Amino acid sequence: MAEETLADRVGRLEERIAVLEGGVRPAAGRPEPDDTFWALNALKDRAADPGAVLFTGSVTLPSGEHYEWQQGHAADDLLQDDWAKAAESLSALAHPVRLLLLREIMHGTRTTAELAAHEDLGTTGQLYHHLRQLVAAGWLRTSGRGRYAVPGERVVPILTVLAATRR
Repeated sequence: MAEETLADRVGRLEERIAVLEGGVRPAAGRPEPDDTFWALNALKDRAADPGAVLFTGSVTLPSGEHYEWQQGHAADDLLQDDWAKAAESLSALAHPVRLLLLREIMHGTRTTAELAAHEDLGTTGQLYHHLRQLVAAGWLRTSGRGRYAVPGERVVPILTVLAATRR
């Protein structure tokens, strides 16, 4: 094996620094700029027929928390599932106040008192009703007395559901 030159070593170090300082991906890990369907093509290479569904994300919330998540399911499994079982979880998201609560919590508003101060969240009784619905469905968890957080494993799925509603 050829000995590594000083220029090679400096080049590798500069790339590592760029990754650490700027969040830039190494060249080897980047999709080609004209490969719009790079994730889909990789999924098709790995999934057996009749295919699979994958969602993934790397998200830094306005509150500063960072989450990375990937979840995939075989298409056969999804098509065979009892879809009615998803109704409660989807129903918990199907209310404007609950979506506003999730957005505010993801932006860093975490306590019941802070949430109650928001003019669009209704009365305290209504607020607690909506918080209970989101906790019961697993979209929120309590993180201490009167404090709420979106579980890390739910951040990307929530954003994926919202992205799926865009036309």
